Amino acid sequence: MIVVYEIPCWYMRGGTSKGPFFLASDLPADTTLRDAVILQVMGSPDTRQIDGLGGATSLTSKVGVLSLPTDAAADLDFLFGQVGIDEASVDTTPNCGNMLAAALPAAIEAGLLRADEGHTTRRVRTVNTGVIAEITIDTPARKPLYDGDAHIDGVPRPAAPVRCGFLDTEGSVSGSLLPTGNVRDSIDGVDVTLIDNGMPVMIIAAEAVGISGYESRDELNANQALKARIEKLRLVAGPLMNLGDVTKKPIPKITLVARARAGGALCTRTFIPHDCHAAIGVLGAVTVATAAVLPGSVAYDAAETSAGDTRTLSIEHPSGEFSVEVGMEGDRVVRAALLRTARLLMRGTVPVSPDTWRGPGA
Repeated sequence: MIVVYEIPCWYMRGGTSKGPFFLASDLPADTTLRDAVILQVMGSPDTRQIDGLGGATSLTSKVGVLSLPTDAAADLDFLFGQVGIDEASVDTTPNCGNMLAAALPAAIEAGLLRADEGHTTRRVRTVNTGVIAEITIDTPARKPLYDGDAHIDGVPRPAAPVRCGFLDTEGSVSGSLLPTGNVRDSIDGVDVTLIDNGMPVMIIAAEAVGISGYESRDELNANQALKARIEKLRLVAGPLMNLGDVTKKPIPKITLVARARAGGALCTRTFIPHDCHAAIGVLGAVTVATAAVLPGSVAYDAAETSAGDTRTLSIEHPSGEFSVEVGMEGDRVVRAALLRTARLLMRGTVPVSPDTWRGPGA
C-alpha cells in the first residue's frame, strides 16, 4: 500500500510575499530530508514551479516553519526559507520581514499560540539570524483579523495592520552594521556602502552604474549589461561582508539609490539579487533607511531626511513607497518600526510522495 504523507499547511500572504507555513513538528527533523520535502511541496527545481505551491518568483517562493522557543527570549520561533526556483535549494541564511509579518497569525491559525482579546502582541524570533521583533495584530474574538483599512504599496487591497517593531538588528548576518568597518568602500571603481541592519545590502548610487534610478522594474530586468555589472560587484562584496562565496546566495541584496521624486526620503531600485524587486523588502528597507541617516554613506548623499530622535523615512520603490520609523541615538539607529499587512489565503494539507519523505536509499 502506498502511503501519501499529508502535511498541515497554512498558505499566507505576508507583506508583498507569500508562501506556505508549517509546524516544525510536522516536518522531518533531518535538515536534508526537510529541505527535500519543502522542494517537492514548492515544485522546485522548475522555472514555473508548475508541480507545486511556488509562484515562480522570488517573492512567492518562500516558506515559514514555526515552533515554540526553548527559552524565554521569544514567544515564537520562525524559520524562514527562500526556496530556489530553478535550483534545488532552501536557503535559511537570510531574514524576511514580509513573511515575518505573517508568522504570528499563522501560529494562531495553527493552534501553536493563543490570541488575546482585541489585540495580540508577541515576540517573534527569526531563527535564521536570531533577530527578535515585537509583532502586534488585531484579534477580535481571539482570532486574527485580516480585513481592514491599512494599505501597503505592492498589495492591491487594504487589510488589517501588522505592526512590527525591531530592536538589535545590527549585523544580523554579517556580524556588524558595517562589516568592513567603513561607511563607504570602493569596488572596481564604484563607491558602495556595505551595511547590515537586519538585511545585508550593498548600496550603490544609480548614476554610478549608468542609470537614473527611476527606471521601471521591467526596464531594469531587461538590462542584462547592468545586471551583469552589479552581480560582479556583489560577488566581491560577499566576502567583504563576511558572507563568503555568495554565488548561490540571495544575499547581499543590491539597492540602487537616487534622489526622491515623490516627496520621500530616497528613491530605490532593489535587486534580490538577480531580478529587480517590485517594491523593497521589509528589513532591506530598514537597512537602507539606516544608511540614509548615516553620514558619509552612499545613501546619505542622495537622501533628504528630517532631524530629531525619531524620524519617518519614506523609501520610494517601483510600486510606491515604504515608510520606516527609526529611533536615533546620535547618528545611530537603535530601533525601527513599520507597518505591514498579512492574510490567510488557504488552510489544509499538502501531500508529499512517500519516496521523498523516506529519503534516498530508504
